[in-house]
Amino acid sequence: MKPTVLEVFASFLRLGLTAFGGPAMAAYIRELAVVREKWLSEDSFKSGVALCQSIPGATAMQVAAYVGLRVRGVLGALAAYVGFGLPAFLLMLALSALYDHVRDLPRSVSLFRGLQVVVVAIVANATVTFGRTSLMAWQDVLLTFIAALLLGRGTSPILAICACAVLAVAFFRSESASAAHTPDRPNAHTPLLWPALALSVLAALSLLALFAVDRKLFDLAALMMKVDLFAFGGGFASLPLMLHEVVEVRGWLDPKTFMDGIALGQATPGPIVITATFVGYRVHSLAGATVATVGVFFPSFVLVLVTVPYFDRLQRSPLFQKAVRGALTSFVGLLLVVTLRFAHAAPWSPISIPLAALALLALQLKVDILWVVLAGGLVSVLML
Repeated sequence: MKPTVLEVFASFLRLGLTAFGGPAMAAYIRELAVVREKWLSEDSFKSGVALCQSIPGATAMQVAAYVGLRVRGVLGALAAYVGFGLPAFLLMLALSALYDHVRDLPRSVSLFRGLQVVVVAIVANATVTFGRTSLMAWQDVLLTFIAALLLGRGTSPILAICACAVLAVAFFRSESASAAHTPDRPNAHTPLLWPALALSVLAALSLLALFAVDRKLFDLAALMMKVDLFAFGGGFASLPLMLHEVVEVRGWLDPKTFMDGIALGQATPGPIVITATFVGYRVHSLAGATVATVGVFFPSFVLVLVTVPYFDRLQRSPLFQKAVRGALTSFVGLLLVVTLRFAHAAPWSPISIPLAALALLALQLKVDILWVVLAGGLVSVLML
């Protein structure tokens, strides 16, 4: 018996309260949808994960939407998506509101000084993880170098991603696509393009309204939507894009404040792109936090609706496979540059250097990122 939309929302709301670990949360979603509730078959769930890993956006959030779509159609997808992300938004909103009141207190200064070097370790670990899975040939290494060089010379990371995707089409030979599982559709006779189109029109009208009412909110919404549309490979892929636009281009935040936002995001459930809530709050208080959060998650949701009916075709397209490989490879170079920039901005000391090294070692040993952040914060308060 399939659940109601409200039951889907409640199930993912409970899951979202403990959604630490980013993409690793896909395993907990599988436990809910496949093992415990038996809403999906194993093959269907694997197809959904493969789809979400092939399109830009926060992977765990998109897997939640896919499960909701499978069991209760578009409304189920929306219920799962919102339920899964709502706890992270509310907690990050509260932390963002408290940030100005506590950031200058002596213990808070020590806390954030330590967490900034932990963030360097977190991004360095993401770089190594991306590199292990993406660098499989000399062409991948070359694309990584090109992306790093472009971002290092001030080029937009979006241009670097597009350049690597185009070059990958020329660099890599076509390989026969492995047979993909066919995603079970919520209703084979119900097209998903119409809801996606309706949501896109609603988004366009909302952007026009923001443009007329408040240009800064419009700029914030458009920026976050752009970040989400080019974040191939999950939430960490959004960091080079957000850093470039928020810190370097617009100057809304300085590098250390942006790193504080990332640290707070890692202490909350949900994907790392919840940092957008922090950025939005710093730019335009509650309205900014809301607009930034909706903006950074909206395209991901629409992309799930659009791609589900055509996933098999995309999986078998050599051009699609090579372009995605180039985009994913580019993020190794982009994250490397971000690591170096964060390292340059971090407050290093005889204590913070081993703290960062131990944090990186713990992450490499697969210690949960929440415990790394909490332990790093405790050491910072006691020793920095």
